[in-house]
Order: sequence, then structure tokens, then C-alpha cells
Amino acid sequence: MSHDHDDRPQLTAAQAAAVLNPPAGRNGGDLVVETLQGLGATTVFGLPGQHALGMFDALRRSSLRYVGLRVENNAGFAADAYGRITGEVAPLLLSTGPGALTSLAALQEAAAASAPVLAISSQIPTAGLGGGRHGYLHELRDQQASVRDIVKSVHTVRTASQIPSAIAAAWESALTAPHGPVWVEIPQDVLLAETTLPVVSAMDATPRELYPRPELTIAAAHLLSKAERPVIIAGGGVVRSDASGKLRALAEKLDAPVVTTFGGKGAFPWEHPLSLRSWLEDRHTTDFLEDADVLLVVGSGLGELSSNYHTFRPRGRVIQIEADAGKLESNHPALGIHSDAREALADLLEAVERREDAGAAERVRTVLEKVRVRIEAQDLTLEQQVLDAVREALPDAAPSFWDMTILAYWAWSAFDARRPNTMHSAQGAGGLGYGFPAAIGAAAADPTKPVLAVSGDGGAMYSIAELATVRQYDLPLTWLIVDDGGYGILREYMTGAFGETTGTELARPDFVALAESFGVPAVRTSPESLAADLSKALAAPGPSVVVLPALLRMFEPTHL
Repeated sequence: MSHDHDDRPQLTAAQAAAVLNPPAGRNGGDLVVETLQGLGATTVFGLPGQHALGMFDALRRSSLRYVGLRVENNAGFAADAYGRITGEVAPLLLSTGPGALTSLAALQEAAAASAPVLAISSQIPTAGLGGGRHGYLHELRDQQASVRDIVKSVHTVRTASQIPSAIAAAWESALTAPHGPVWVEIPQDVLLAETTLPVVSAMDATPRELYPRPELTIAAAHLLSKAERPVIIAGGGVVRSDASGKLRALAEKLDAPVVTTFGGKGAFPWEHPLSLRSWLEDRHTTDFLEDADVLLVVGSGLGELSSNYHTFRPRGRVIQIEADAGKLESNHPALGIHSDAREALADLLEAVERREDAGAAERVRTVLEKVRVRIEAQDLTLEQQVLDAVREALPDAAPSFWDMTILAYWAWSAFDARRPNTMHSAQGAGGLGYGFPAAIGAAAADPTKPVLAVSGDGGAMYSIAELATVRQYDLPLTWLIVDDGGYGILREYMTGAFGETTGTELARPDFVALAESFGVPAVRTSPESLAADLSKALAAPGPSVVVLPALLRMFEPTHL
């Protein structure tokens, strides 16, 4: 079997000499950072630990920028956001045992939101592996077993020469649609052992493209072209595949109304005549979607939130485009198209026939008016005032990251993201503490734009330590903390279900004084002055905190 090497780059004499005489003092950690550099990484996140010190020492000898957070889970959230914002792999360097395990909630969010995070964890020395109980510090019986249910793929290293290939394979897995977190595990002794292997050069880890099958495109195009009342649900896959332009072109060619899921915020223009916006937790929207004779679902699994808590019962034909094969028809029978959203929309756009529907925009206006009347009947002026103030203060291109808090639940339905890939939340896995550390990752990805994080006081306490991080790296990040003295949404859930609460009321610090103790400027605001105070904070260089004492309420659910 012969191989044609003619298309391979040829080494110059100087390069060949460098390969044959690698610099002294390199170890397995150097192979890690050289591989990351060869794959195109520029920034890594993480937290050092005893077994991982070989990687961290090697960072000194690399061009990689290191952003260190104070808690591994927060480092994972920062990497998640970096991956979402850039579409590139975000390396996350972790230590063994407790360090690795502390990152798991963040990796669950990355998996749910399809964020390409490359976690590289150390492991106990090779002599301790194999199932025996040797009593090493940080030892787990099977560390990989703890992550297998969460990440896309696990890649194990046991010798130095395996490091570049394992990391390249993980990189490719992370970036193959659907994107997601991956795990590489390297023992301490392999990271520390001196190596005479050549310096790692450019690596090839090109992700596989995921194209739709042509017969499925033809069938879907026929259904949409002949539909009387087609509607489109646009999910996070549209944003991740940078397909919002193609989505808009298809909707206009079909005269089809579009609703975006909470993960798909910004995928379709909010003020477009065909925009149903994001009112998925509203029965008027659910009724409208059920009435469609053909429903095109792009980049969404129609999970709990997107289906109005599984009360949605489509009566027409469903076409589902989804890169995650496990989500195809997982909730509703459909013509399932396993494909990247961008590729499938491009093919559909060519294949569908133009249809005219003069009444589509009017039907959209009718639904939105019904939603408005329903919300206005509930005396929720304060909540809408606060959300409007945030929208007024936030520049259109500035990304925002929302924790699991009442204001975020409002924002899912009612906030105009204005641009694709600017509004992100933890609604994939739904864990607390996402907003602030995720915003750190976005600020590290693009320090030229201000970034907004939104938390409640309960969620804020998960990541207070990262005030030290934003000060250390002087990141352009404003943190809005809505302080209502407890877990506000759980307070509402428990009151509604049981008539009283347990465990929801919280003692909390003076957030302004606390931020200032970290050297981060802070201000206490009111609903009336929020827009001005937030605008000022976002315009100022470096980090800042804005605290809003306010008791916000949720709009009444319709799924009950």
C-alpha cells in the first residue's frame, strides 16, 4: 500500500534541523500546549492542581493566553461561553479528582447547549491506574466513568507519544456538529516526564461536515411549498451554525411565521413582520403552532421549554432538522433530517417554491396582540420596566449572559436579542451560577466589547470568587445582580405548589461593599435609574457591578 506525499508540506533544512534537535527541558505538558497551539488555540481556561502542574509549567513556554478562574465549575462556564461566542474550541485545563469533578455541572451545560469545550484533565500516576486502590491523593476508582455520561467523547493518554493524537481527535469531536464538550485524560507522570519527541507542528483536526440527504430535502421542500399554513421554529442550532441569514431568506420565500426558542434568541429579527418572537411559554403561541399544517423545526429538539412544558401537540406534519441524531423525533413524529442547520437551510432555500401568503403577517400580529393583552392583565409593569431598561442600556453587539433567575426567565420570552449569538443563558442544563463566569469567557474572547452578566442574589453567590478574576484580568464586564433576598423563582414555585416556602430565603452580603472590597466599582440602583446606571457601567473600562434591590414576579404560566 503506497501513500502519495506530494501534497504534504516539505520541511526546509532549518525546520528539519529543529525536528532532529528539539529544545531541551520539555515534558509531556509541552506536548499538550504545542498541540493546542498547532490546532489554532489562543486562549485556555482552568485552575492548576498538583497532578496537572506539568501542563501549567509548559504554559510559560507557550504563546497561549491563560485565563485562570477561582473555581473549576466557573472555569468550565467561562470556556463554554468562549466556545459559544467564537465557535472555536475552548481548552479547559483541570486537575485530578476533586478538580475534575467540580467541573461537571459546567460540562453538562456545555453538552446541553452544544458548546465546544475541550477539557484536559490530569490523572494519578500510571502506576496507580487499573482498578487497584493505591491511596493516591485525588484517586478515583474510574475517573472517566464520572464524565462519560456528560461529554461527547473520552480520549485516554498513557504515553507521551499519544498526547498529540488524543488531543487532535478530541478537538475534531468537539467541533463536529453537534458541537459539545470532550474529555482528555493524562496521568501526572506522563505530563512530567522529559520528552525528546520533536516539537509538535501544525495539526489537522478538521471536523466532519454534516449534510442533509437529498431525498429528505426534496420531500421537505415539497411539503413546505404546498403548505397552507407553514410555520418555522428556530432553535439554537441556527445560531451555532451561523444560519440566521438563510433562515430569514427561507421564511420570506415561504411567507412563513418564525418563532425562536430560548436557545435560538436572535436567530430571526424581533421586529420582522413574520416574527412571532419567543413567546413559547404562552398558550396563544402554542395554539398557533399546533394549527400549522407544516411545521419546520430547525436546530431544536422541542424539549421541555420549547414545547411549553410538553403541552404542545402538533396537528400538522413536522419536519425536524437536527445535528444531534438522538434528538430526531425524540418528542414528536417527524420527517427527521440529520444535518447541520446551515447546510439543510441552504439546500431547502434552493429547493422550495416561492409561496405568497398575504395574511401571514396579520396572523402574527394577532397572536402577539393576544400575548400582550394576557401579560398586561397581570400587573407586571415593574418587570417589563426593568427588562426595557436593560435593553436600552446594552449596546446591540454586546453579548449578555443570564443566570437562572426571574429576570432571565422574562428575557427568554420578552427580550429582543437584536443580533444572533449575543444572548446566552444556562437553560440547557439549568444550573445556577452560569451568568457571571460565562461572561468572563466572552470578555476574554473579545475584550473590545462590553459584556453583561445578569444574576439573582442566590445565583450570584455561586461565583462571587470570580470578582477577583475580573479584577486580575481587568475584563470589560458589568455584572447586574437583582437582589430579592432569596431564590426568587423557587419561592414562586413552592408558593404556587404548596402555599408556603422552604429553604428559599437567604441572608446575603452587601453586594456593593463586597464588590468594592475586590477593587471592582459598584453602585446600588433602582428601577428608575437602572438604564442610566447600567449604561454608565457598560461604557466604563474594566469590571463593574450594578445591584438592583427588587422583588420581581413571573407572568402566569399557561401550561398548567
